[in-house]
Amino acid sequence: METNSTPAIDPADNPTGCCPRFNPEGWDEQLLHFDNKLFVRATTRSENHVPLDMTEVFGRVYDGMAEDGALDEKHPLVLSRDLSADQTEHLFAATGPVKGEEMVRLSGDFRTRVFDAPYEEAPARLADFAKELEAQGAAADESYVFYTTCPQCAESFGHNYMVAVDRVHAA
Repeated sequence: METNSTPAIDPADNPTGCCPRFNPEGWDEQLLHFDNKLFVRATTRSENHVPLDMTEVFGRVYDGMAEDGALDEKHPLVLSRDLSADQTEHLFAATGPVKGEEMVRLSGDFRTRVFDAPYEEAPARLADFAKELEAQGAAADESYVFYTTCPQCAESFGHNYMVAVDRVHAA
């Protein structure tokens, strides 16, 4: 896959009018290479890892990205990770700067694994993926989850696909 690229998601395949349908083909067991890939960084408040203000934060960020022409609808990627039990970091892939938002860049090699499981299983699935990487001679420096749809769309589609995205190095 080309540097700073991710598999495409068809924004027109959107029967819910909310989240496009996620097709796991092309996402599972991929090696993504980012070289100063641009992201909007935002955080949400949580209570015991349950988000409290995700709708507001995601709405603000997506509105700003759309307004500033920084949203790539065919390659949406939001990398999420818990910083603590009460705060989660979200990195929104952007095609340009977004006014009023913190911009960050990521570089490195990232391995992916697709899971179809309830949200509460994400920590266990990440741990399984870390063991899998270790068995393959790699180690994760950072672990993120790309939650491909909101809970309502996951229910509507009958799948709750999550993509583990781990920055890796040789063990």
